[in-house]
Amino acid sequence: MTGLDFTSDNVAGVHPEIMAALARADAGPAPSYGADDISARLDDLVGAVFGVPVRVLPAASGTAANALALAALAGRGRRILCHETAHIRVAEEGAPGFYVDGARCVPLSGADGLIDPAGMADALAGPGGILSITQATERGTVYRPEAIRALSAPARRSGFGVHMDGARFANAVAALDCRPAEISVAAGIDVLSLGASKDGTLNAEAVIFFDPEAAEALAPLRKRSGHLYSKMRYLSAQLEAWFAGGLWLRLARHANAMARRLADRLAALPGVALLAPVDANLVFVSMPAALISRLRSRGYAVAPRGAEDTVRLVPSYATSEADIDALLAAARP
Repeated sequence: MTGLDFTSDNVAGVHPEIMAALARADAGPAPSYGADDISARLDDLVGAVFGVPVRVLPAASGTAANALALAALAGRGRRILCHETAHIRVAEEGAPGFYVDGARCVPLSGADGLIDPAGMADALAGPGGILSITQATERGTVYRPEAIRALSAPARRSGFGVHMDGARFANAVAALDCRPAEISVAAGIDVLSLGASKDGTLNAEAVIFFDPEAAEALAPLRKRSGHLYSKMRYLSAQLEAWFAGGLWLRLARHANAMARRLADRLAALPGVALLAPVDANLVFVSMPAALISRLRSRGYAVAPRGAEDTVRLVPSYATSEADIDALLAAARP
């Protein structure tokens, strides 16, 4: 029962509008390898969302999207500067190195998952490379536009490419109530890995190039690594439905609101404390071992993250107020 599982927003099912789009895409044959009509519409649709010409490469996983995006920028160098908690560093098994020999992550520090610009100067003084910014961060915080510019501007002056891991980019846009371009292309991002799988799709991610010509370098890598999909229309159909009518932001706003509701109510319980600001849909709390045990005994998938008393809870677009209230009821002795 997904209502009992707050370990990740990946546990949520597929939104009905996405499933309907997949059914429509399944109505007969279509050209393969991205030559279908749906895939052909994607650049213009996403370009309108960001207000600039873009090239969109659909991918089936966030790891693939990140690795392909970073490979596209590898001409700037093999070092990938990122926060020490970044997903590309701690959870993707060196995927960029699969595409680019010698690629390695260089960890940067900063509170609440946010890179501290003051601590980046020494890293930028070395050989060139890529700066990767996670939005929203692994602690559920978000970078404001000015914070992204404070990182991207010196990086670009030093010849670095700038990538954004946007696995929860929709949640960040919803949290800031801003235009998507304000925290991407207008803030100095070259390539965005935009996640949709955590926000209602089946398995759709998008690598978005703000310089469309730069996408051409990835053609052989996509083929060689198995990420040029024969039935691309099914990925493209999910992304089209996700963007159309603003579904992506409606779902992200709901997930964020559920996180806020959960955080406020958890923080009122004895012995529970929030460990990071709740900007998006990730809630980090410390709670007594007895409370963790009680939730587990009542069917909740609650796992310590890092320290034994630290728990990450992640509401999704499918989480209801009743789900939140049920967890709070289960937390009571």
